Order: sequence, then C-alpha cells, then structure tokens
Amino acid sequence: MAWGALVLAGLFEMFGVAMINKLHQDRSWQALALLFGGFGASFIFLSYAMETLPMGTAYAVWTGIGASGGAILGMILYGESKDWRRILFIAMVLGAAVGLKLVS
Repeated sequence: MAWGALVLAGLFEMFGVAMINKLHQDRSWQALALLFGGFGASFIFLSYAMETLPMGTAYAVWTGIGASGGAILGMILYGESKDWRRILFIAMVLGAAVGLKLVS
C-alpha cells in the first residue's frame, strides 16, 4: 500500500510541475489552485508512504518520478527536446527508482 501511495505522490508531483508551467502561461486562479492541489496531494501521499518506507528510499523514488515525469510531460505537451540522450538518462532515473524498490 505504501508503494502505491508513493507512486501516487510522484504522479501528483508531476501534475504540480505541469501546473507551474500552466500558471506561467495564463496566470489564472484555476492554475494556481490546481498547482497547490497537486503539490498538496503529493505531500499527503508522500507522508503516508513514509510511515512505512525508509525516508531515503521514499524521497529518492518520489523525486525520481517527479523529475523524470516532468521531463516526459515537457516533451509530450510542450515540445521540449526528445533527444535520445535525454530519454536515456530519464530511463536511468526510473531504473534507479525500480532498483530501490527491489532492494527495499
């Protein structure tokens, strides 16, 4: 259950990052509310996951999902570079997160 909460926390982190970009584009109250909602939910799920999982593992996986997911969203939604090296390093970050799951 803690791992599921951690993945949800990472997904909400990705959503929050996407809302930062949306807020820069249109400066609306809706984008601001979604930004706070996304990051708030992310912290709630992270906190729940950390009741069971070690802090270092939980934080590393959470930031890995958020960072790599944010980069992937940038490529898909905002036309950022899809260079093979960038994709390789995103895969390495996700692989490290899976590795932490396997050894925890």
